[in-house]
Amino acid sequence: MASVDSFNAQSQLQVGDKSYGIYRLDALAQAGLDVASLPYSLKILLENLLRTENGTDITAEDIRALANWDASAEPNREIAFTPTRVVLQDFTGVPAVVDLAAMREAMQDLGGDASRINPLAPVELVIDHSVIVDAFGTNDAFRRNVEIEYGRNLERYQFLRWGQSAFDDFKVVPPGTGIVHQVNLEHLSRVVFTQEKDGAVTAYPDTCVGTDSHTPMVNGLGVVAWGVGGIEAEAAMLGQPISMLIPRVVGFKLTGALPEGSTATDLVLTITEMLRKHRVVGKFVEFYGPGVAAVPLANRATIGNMSPEYGSTISIFPIDQVTLDYMALTGRSPEQIALVEAYAKAQGLWHDPHAEPRYSERLELDLSTVVPSIAGPKRPQDRIELSDAKPAFRGALAALIDDTDLKPQGYDKAVAESFPASDSPAYEDSAQRSQPPTDHTAETPAGQLRQRDPVSITLGDGTPCQIDHGSVVIAAITSCTNTSNPTVMMAAALLAKKAVERGLARKPWVKTSLAPGSRVVTDYYDRAGLTPYLEALGFNLVGYGCTTCIGNSGPLIPEVSQAVNDHDLAVVSVLSGNRNFEGRIHAEVKMNYLMSPPLVVAYALAGTMDIDLFNEPLATGKDGQAVYLKDIWPSAAEVAAVVESSIASDMYRSGYADVFAGDQRWRDLPTPQGAIFDWDAASTYVRKPPYFQDMPRAPEQVADIAGARVLAKLGDSVTTDHISPAGSIARNSPAAAYLTSHGVAPEDFNSYGSRRGNHEVMIRGTFANVRLRNQLAPGTEGGYTRDFTRADAPVATIFDASRAYIQAGTPLVILAGKEYGSGSSRDWAAKGTVLLGVRAVIAESYERIHRSNLLGMGVMPLQYPDGQNAESLGLTGEEVFDIIGVDALNTGAIPETVKVRAGAVEFDALVRIDTPSEAAYYRHGGIMQYVLRSLL
Repeated sequence: MASVDSFNAQSQLQVGDKSYGIYRLDALAQAGLDVASLPYSLKILLENLLRTENGTDITAEDIRALANWDASAEPNREIAFTPTRVVLQDFTGVPAVVDLAAMREAMQDLGGDASRINPLAPVELVIDHSVIVDAFGTNDAFRRNVEIEYGRNLERYQFLRWGQSAFDDFKVVPPGTGIVHQVNLEHLSRVVFTQEKDGAVTAYPDTCVGTDSHTPMVNGLGVVAWGVGGIEAEAAMLGQPISMLIPRVVGFKLTGALPEGSTATDLVLTITEMLRKHRVVGKFVEFYGPGVAAVPLANRATIGNMSPEYGSTISIFPIDQVTLDYMALTGRSPEQIALVEAYAKAQGLWHDPHAEPRYSERLELDLSTVVPSIAGPKRPQDRIELSDAKPAFRGALAALIDDTDLKPQGYDKAVAESFPASDSPAYEDSAQRSQPPTDHTAETPAGQLRQRDPVSITLGDGTPCQIDHGSVVIAAITSCTNTSNPTVMMAAALLAKKAVERGLARKPWVKTSLAPGSRVVTDYYDRAGLTPYLEALGFNLVGYGCTTCIGNSGPLIPEVSQAVNDHDLAVVSVLSGNRNFEGRIHAEVKMNYLMSPPLVVAYALAGTMDIDLFNEPLATGKDGQAVYLKDIWPSAAEVAAVVESSIASDMYRSGYADVFAGDQRWRDLPTPQGAIFDWDAASTYVRKPPYFQDMPRAPEQVADIAGARVLAKLGDSVTTDHISPAGSIARNSPAAAYLTSHGVAPEDFNSYGSRRGNHEVMIRGTFANVRLRNQLAPGTEGGYTRDFTRADAPVATIFDASRAYIQAGTPLVILAGKEYGSGSSRDWAAKGTVLLGVRAVIAESYERIHRSNLLGMGVMPLQYPDGQNAESLGLTGEEVFDIIGVDALNTGAIPETVKVRAGAVEFDALVRIDTPSEAAYYRHGGIMQYVLRSLL
């Protein structure tokens, strides 16, 4: 639909011999609006409104409100943002396509045109979340892992191939190609998008939303992009604008340059700590100043990638010469690069290092002050200077041993397993701690940390060794966060080369892996001649996918695993990823540290976290001399020289030339045909979801919630990792019982993520994380609650109890603390919640995406009165709840509060329906039902 164009912004831009239609931002100056001083990111949103103005959802008043943005104001003005495209990864993409397939069928059942259920924006899905590190340390590990991946995921992959043929403008990047955010960075992002209609070509900023919280990685290219739930993404795919409040924008000024020895990873961990301390949840962060030019684009992308770790919606860099150089390096056409430069300069989007745009808040960092760092053992913002790593580890270990031995705890263990999204956790205010964690053992000699009692084991190949608390059992060069960065990847390979030349080897108990986010990485390793050195240390290619970073680390070395479990050892993983919550990387690994790829290699050589890398040797070389980290750490000049000689644009052009075609295995997959999917009743991977079952053409009136019971009472910082089914399927779980009853052998259970297209499995895994603490069932860990439909309210699994409540017609509520739903944008954290029968969540505060997803599934998000929580109100979770005043939504109004009556306790809960669009979603029972009815 053409824009109403109230401001006469439509114009032409000549680039070479081509003319493009654009909507000029400076046209608003004619109306007396100050656009020039707006932050870069808001200019992108402003152009979006100019181009999509339709007089109803997007009006001239919306455009004026954004152009007149008050930097000091709290967000209170809603706008409708229409992303250019949608990116998906396969874990979240499969259920999105399942839902679209079900919507097509529902549309047909309701007498509508099924073909209207079709993406109206380009959709690109990258299969990257399914490869697991089963095989490692051998030259055929990649081949074996791909074979196993296809065997486990055949039904899912066939379904995605059906979607690629059944839906228009829906493309799939097959398995074994790369990680979605790295592929988006290196190939899919256009920076400036073009669309041809009736012979005319319009140019406008490339923007996207993605079903993964690390979608902001392409912010490094100047692309406004952020993570949304699968539910929101489906609406965007169907042409629905995303409702949002005009955000506060934090200006982050950069000066100086990184010093010798500091890496992009050290920079991003420093920025993560700073921004988490500053509290930027729900805000835009924008980098500016003279130091921006000194930040290579790969470093910018690493910073953008970590946005969810410090809570901002985006962390964006403006377009400049560095952007154009990266586009040239990665094989974008000269015509596209010329368009990006001309468009950015014409629209005031080109970076001016001396400009001081208006910002809501400001921060500043001198890059020369960044020092080598790691983060852990449980949260990505807990940065530790590398020089303090040993005492910090010992302090964390002492606290962990206390946590194990002294039960019950005075705080919810879930706090220690995640990260806060806005407020500090109850047990420790990391926002006020700028120094590394205290060494709790400083008062006693190191040897008195505990009684040393290493466990002797003999590995399968006959190698004898000893492991202990702090032994590194996983060392993974993984994740798009760092594998997209040639500098840190080359540093890792050069460190490996020097280590091998000195006669060093990885410790035999360490499971090592290399899982880059694109094939270009292995191409430049091969061209540089560095692959053999990585392989000599066990860092063989295991796959092109997320692997360890999302918990697909595969089994530990069997003898190591047995010793860890038999002796309750607190062992360690080191990884170049972005998340390190306990239970995420591996169920048997309690301590996880994020670090740069070269440090991952170094710790694999050391085999333990209980080492001072600055003053203690990694090992003894073949000449009998001690080898220290400084002896094998490559200089910045060495790294730069290898990058310069080994990486060229032809690698990117050839690597992405036919990226959607896949290998022969993918092309030979039998593919279902037809516009309506033929559901297989025997499938345990893809099943028709129940969201549209018996759905009337018009929504019914919403009603108050009466006689509800509490399904779970949770503490602070409960993440979507705690809520959503993720990781492996435990053999004693309700999901395992379901699969077994359908003839699936335990060795074929696969992961929850791979079975997201089957709601029956996912319901049974919701709130089943082994580290979840439900205070309603003290003394338990995992998916347990109490079933108040039975006498004495015995402990039961959350799934079994929910079935009993549904059978009894009893609605359910969740009670939670601060930052409920922090972490990845997992749509199943909301889908599983509603399918368990939950009608409302009452929390102290919410993470942005999860609150939106709850509404997207028709669950009411409520918030305790300011300063109150379940404990201060005296709620035990055993009460019967009534929520009164919900029916006010039927009038079209959004009530500010509703009355909550829980036994003898009454309070007014804040209704966290923040926009009229969200109210409409709730009234319809969810965003999918709303979209379906609107298309009828």
